[in-house]
Amino acid sequence: MASIQLEKITFPLLRKTPRLRRYAAQPGLVLAWLVLLTVALWALFPGLFTHASPIEGVPGAQRLPPGGAYLLGTDQLGRDLYTRIVYGAAHSLSGAVVAVSLGLVLGSLLGLLAGAVGGKLDTVVMRSVDVLLAIPGLLLALSVIILLGFGNLNAAIAVGVTSVANFTRLVRAEVLRVRRSDYVEAAFGSGGTFFGVLWRHILPNSLTSVLAFAALQFGSAILALATLSFLGYGAPPPTPEWGLLIAEGRNYLATAWWLTTFPGLLVVAVVLATNRISQSIRRPTR
Repeated sequence: MASIQLEKITFPLLRKTPRLRRYAAQPGLVLAWLVLLTVALWALFPGLFTHASPIEGVPGAQRLPPGGAYLLGTDQLGRDLYTRIVYGAAHSLSGAVVAVSLGLVLGSLLGLLAGAVGGKLDTVVMRSVDVLLAIPGLLLALSVIILLGFGNLNAAIAVGVTSVANFTRLVRAEVLRVRRSDYVEAAFGSGGTFFGVLWRHILPNSLTSVLAFAALQFGSAILALATLSFLGYGAPPPTPEWGLLIAEGRNYLATAWWLTTFPGLLVVAVVLATNRISQSIRRPTR
């Protein structure tokens, strides 16, 4: 009797909400959301997590190891590494949002038109997609940056351009799949207009795979932006961008391993978190 009463007191919320039970049974998914939530809070409210300056260093505090007053140590100029990582979240996440939004909007529009209209438009769009997919993503991004110029925003646009072809191909495939459904044929048969059926029936039922892919691309965009910054094509110094932090610390691997290890681990954690969330969107737990 005591155990039954304890269960009623302790777990009433889990018993009433199946979604919470599903999340409780997937600790990896919960951890992934916690990682992204923490990084998002860093990006939105960095001053709540640290009061140090991400730009100005402290004289005499160069390359101090983790611990004490400096949780993750300091860099070659005496700047707190933890503070620079926290403030760098805004640059990395905002760049990833721009890149994914650009690829999602342009790719969805092209894929929707190609799949719904068909004909010559479909042929032209898909042949253009094949050409873009034949070019390595990093090479295409570098080409766009050379045209636009260096900087975090231009790097984000370049990464977004590289994802347009993938979004286009996916959305087109989903539109073709949904278009053959009975309820779409019934909507056309009952007098529905082309754009009305497209907006009310085809587009909503094509979103699940697209959203899962967008979550996957978010992690890929963060990794691509970090790569471009590492190569010197992204945010300029002294911007506390994660890829730039790794680039600045690579010359001190023998004496200050933490300068590359902690930013690198954070990039890996965020990418893995987005991959796990993408899997949960694509294959929801029942």
